[in-house]
Amino acid sequence: MTLKTLSPAEVKVLKDRGAVIVDIREPDEFAREHIPGAKNAPLSKAGGAVATHEGEVVVYHCKSGMRTQANAARLASIAKCEAYILEGGLDGWKKAGLPVAVDASQPIDIMRQVQISAGSLVVIGVILGAGLHPAFYALSAFVGIGLVTAGVTGFCGMARFLALMPWNRRSAA
Repeated sequence: MTLKTLSPAEVKVLKDRGAVIVDIREPDEFAREHIPGAKNAPLSKAGGAVATHEGEVVVYHCKSGMRTQANAARLASIAKCEAYILEGGLDGWKKAGLPVAVDASQPIDIMRQVQISAGSLVVIGVILGAGLHPAFYALSAFVGIGLVTAGVTGFCGMARFLALMPWNRRSAA
């Protein structure tokens, strides 16, 4: 079974009629910005499952639609009611000019923090390696190995470390 994709305008109509909007992103992503009234059911924790009743309609979404599409079969199997996918995810919703709840006091999501940190460390390693001593190239190599390991295993030590930082503790609630 697969889930049909609906445009943001179609989802807005369903939402206005009482459809349950389910955001499958991580809690830190949801805390920063989400569709008003959406429920957060991260794939990593709840598997996207929400309590539904017969006759309800559920619309799943993520940031761009890619995570939702990649997990469509899984989401379809847990949906106990009529279910759809929001085309383009939250980005598509915003592009359509529909309302989004934004809390700028929340930190940016962990994966963006990892990208910023890893990219910065690679650049610093290259600059120091070229300018001071070639041994500093090892910093860039170390970060590269960490990223490859994270991609292969699904465990990102840098994300775990960044999650412990004081600015990220607020969104964990």
